Amino acid sequence: MRYLHTMIRIADLDAALDFFIRKMGLVEIRRMESEQGRFTLIFLAAPGDAIRSAETFSPLLELTYNWDREDYTGGRNFGHLAYEVDDIYAYCDRLAEAGVVVNRPPRDGRMAFIRSPDGISVELLQKGAALPAREPWASAANIGSW
Repeated sequence: MRYLHTMIRIADLDAALDFFIRKMGLVEIRRMESEQGRFTLIFLAAPGDAIRSAETFSPLLELTYNWDREDYTGGRNFGHLAYEVDDIYAYCDRLAEAGVVVNRPPRDGRMAFIRSPDGISVELLQKGAALPAREPWASAANIGSW
């Protein structure tokens, strides 16, 4: 058995692509549109996995966009996606500058949480050992739920 992908349903295709590609830095691997099924599937990978995904089938994130409007609930009930980053402080700085709320700041130099436009929790984990505490993150409070 091997892990293939995680699928989340999205309500706004443009907002989801802006968040996952432009702000988080994921890479679109492939896209499939079904006129008959009235949906679009977009498969994304972390930049380091994008090169390997075709040969090794690295885990992917599948965004499912149904063309007919539906209201999705339970974003937090989904659980969360998790991504490892090289420098959690620099990554959170970049997200905050792009207007993304860091709901659980990386006070410990190890972990942070953000949420997608559809309410999906995204965990960010520092690659390797935790970084030493650094302001302004060390004293930042939680914002909303994560």
